[in-house]
Amino acid sequence: MSSVVGFTSQESNGHDYEDGNERFDLHQIPDTTVTNLSLPVETFLGAAISLKDQVVQVTWEGRGNNIADPTVYSGLLGTAFACLRSYEATGSHRDLLLCAEIVDACDSVARNSTRHVTFLCGRGGVYALGAVVANIRGDHHKRDLFLDLFNEVAQERALPVGPEEGGFGMSYDLLYGRAGFLWAALFINKHLGQDTVHNDLLTPIVEAVLAGGRAGASDNTASPLMYRWHGTRYWGAAHGLAGILNVLLHFPLSEEDAEDVKGTLRYMMSNRFPHSGNYPSSEGNQRDKLVEWSHGATGMSITLCKASQVFATDREFRDAAIEAGEVVWKSGLVKKVGLADGAAGNAYAFLSLYRLTGDGVYVERAKAFASFLYHNARKLQSRGVEHNYSLFQGLAGTACLWFDLLAPEISKFPGYEL
Repeated sequence: MSSVVGFTSQESNGHDYEDGNERFDLHQIPDTTVTNLSLPVETFLGAAISLKDQVVQVTWEGRGNNIADPTVYSGLLGTAFACLRSYEATGSHRDLLLCAEIVDACDSVARNSTRHVTFLCGRGGVYALGAVVANIRGDHHKRDLFLDLFNEVAQERALPVGPEEGGFGMSYDLLYGRAGFLWAALFINKHLGQDTVHNDLLTPIVEAVLAGGRAGASDNTASPLMYRWHGTRYWGAAHGLAGILNVLLHFPLSEEDAEDVKGTLRYMMSNRFPHSGNYPSSEGNQRDKLVEWSHGATGMSITLCKASQVFATDREFRDAAIEAGEVVWKSGLVKKVGLADGAAGNAYAFLSLYRLTGDGVYVERAKAFASFLYHNARKLQSRGVEHNYSLFQGLAGTACLWFDLLAPEISKFPGYEL
């Protein structure tokens, strides 16, 4: 294996991405050798437990009551999510109790902040995760308390306001906007029952998201749906089309709505970069730079996997999902660790493709990326960076990936897949 561009080498192939991401080159690794790069699954279990414990020690036990960031994305609630994933994988009630304790601490902070209502970056995540964890623990009183708090958030007047009523004040994106609130509701309904958060609350918000997309597309774009975040028409999962469409695909859609979603996906597919097959980070952006969950082929591959399941007779979405996965593989290993813009997030594209196709090569590719992280994750952490142990920007996401490799058939990208 000495001829294979290495998983323990610290040399870059020279690709310098606009966010500072360099990559290890995997272009020359044939699929038949991928298994030789991967560690045994039992190694990932031990590593995941150890890393989760370290995340808890640094972000929870080492911080006391000083909670600056209570969110899933970059804050303490991401530690709670990692503990829940550990409980699901191992059955450890200590992890479940830790998760509940951390959620309670985040709740005390989140109630004083009304800025965001999403799962990843707002109160929606605290209340959704809190309700699910309380239900698992059999604490129905606390479950109902969190559900009441979530339903109060659902009454936010800006959520169901369409563009014809001036509804451009609240964004539509996954991190900070309406799609992110809808994902929190989907998370609750997935775990507690489909009618827990009622459709009469959610349908007007879905309709507002669709109406906002149509209004945004009327401004010189051939796409049926388009959205702006801080003035830019993003395409990625974090702030743009891939993330919003992924959420919409989980709801019942009328024939017209479904055609607009499909048409938007086709628009994106037809405007890939011709040389690489990667997706632009935003409308009109000609820089073929980013291959990660936040921007580029990774998030699109996962969204296209969902589209292929929803629109099963439209083979083009399945083919495009597979092609996007090839972009992720051929672009190499990101020299970052997190879910948002690192190797852990990119590995989840392969797990999504495995669940879609049943082809074991995707599990082996995910294991290869995970093995790289096993050997290199701590070396790649930036010194003194506050979010080094967070879910989306740090090591908590790597722990979740390792847990998910124990049962790839039920793996889910945290905060993105259900």
